[in-house]
Amino acid sequence: MSAIEKLPLEDIPDNGLLRFLTCGSVDDGKSTLIGRLLFDSKTILADTLHAIQRTSEKRGLEGVDLSLLTDGLQAEREQGITIDVAYRYFTTGTRKYIIADAPGHEQYTRNMVTAASTADLAIILIDARKGVLAQTRRHSYLAHLLAIPQIVVAVNKMDLVDYSPEVFARIKADYLAFAGKLGIDDVRFVPMSALLGDMIVERGERLPWHDGPTLFEILETTPAIHSAHAEKFRFPVQYVCRPQDSSNPALHDYRGFMGRVESGELAIGDAVTVLPSGLETRVRDIQMLGESLPHAVAEQSVAILLDDEIDVSRGDMIVKTGELPRVSKQIDAMLCWLAEAPLDPRRKYLIRHTTRDSKAMLAGIAFRVDVNSMQHQPADRLAMNDIARVSFKLAQPIFADPYAESRGTGAFIVIDESSNNTVGAGMLL
Repeated sequence: MSAIEKLPLEDIPDNGLLRFLTCGSVDDGKSTLIGRLLFDSKTILADTLHAIQRTSEKRGLEGVDLSLLTDGLQAEREQGITIDVAYRYFTTGTRKYIIADAPGHEQYTRNMVTAASTADLAIILIDARKGVLAQTRRHSYLAHLLAIPQIVVAVNKMDLVDYSPEVFARIKADYLAFAGKLGIDDVRFVPMSALLGDMIVERGERLPWHDGPTLFEILETTPAIHSAHAEKFRFPVQYVCRPQDSSNPALHDYRGFMGRVESGELAIGDAVTVLPSGLETRVRDIQMLGESLPHAVAEQSVAILLDDEIDVSRGDMIVKTGELPRVSKQIDAMLCWLAEAPLDPRRKYLIRHTTRDSKAMLAGIAFRVDVNSMQHQPADRLAMNDIARVSFKLAQPIFADPYAESRGTGAFIVIDESSNNTVGAGMLL
């Protein structure tokens, strides 16, 4: 019985939810790492384990192919690669996890961007035999661009280099030299073997020279994203709730503004400002599922009731008075182009920022980033997987913060009005 299992329920710590991403080059062992993590932490259901055992036997493998736990598409299993982003959910009793397994191939860069946009931590895998590759640099750049606060470099397949400390030290030095140029200054390194389980959940006996924590220990102790620093309160309104139930007097004049707290926290009695009107009032009540709450925190979906009758509708934003975001009809951003059709400077697009939509026109492309060399190149249009610094002119103002300060109000998507497809994802500067 573990130490946690011996504790009374009320004494078991709750470390919150952690979303993390695995990325790196092709065949670095990302899917196997996740499979090993789930297997060794005993979070795989018996029927799931039996299914991948049968599949492994059909493929003529001696052991269980743990990568099958995340490679769900038939094409992925046939080719032994990851194409789509695979999400897995598990809990250890002290923390809940959402894992995103990102594809390693360059042509699926847009899939990696999608997975990284919500991650609190990135595990960048490096094959110990190959060292730092172009895709390692590409995914590191994207993780840094998307402001993932925690980066862990997992040097995998140490069993194929005889667990050499010299190989690990060389890869660490190479990566740090590259990371320093990008401005990545907080990186942790773990030597491991996903295939055999060394330094994943258990330390194993083949890496005695490494005295750092295991990958699992890092995941368990990483602070939750919204606890890292104080955040300003941001509440984009999704829906105005007016039940107008004549049979219930309590609901006759009910007017609640429903949405998700993107950042910060709010308490009953706090002074708030409603944007774009700029009108000020105070919070009369905060409700969730019909129950009153003393305060609301980031990522909670609640209904806010105000003291005064103010005109508020979907797309408006409620913020604390004195903590106003920037209100603007022109934005500068780093844009990841996701569509097969290139960005057309002459077309109108729709910008969706939080719950607010605005028609937009491209105002200019400052440069395109060559993610292999990190050089800035001139460009007049963007193709699929391109990343560039751009500016847009908007028909309606948005209420925004820099992406580095707030992911929720610092990000937006670009929508093609004719097809309603999402064609781009941007981070405000």
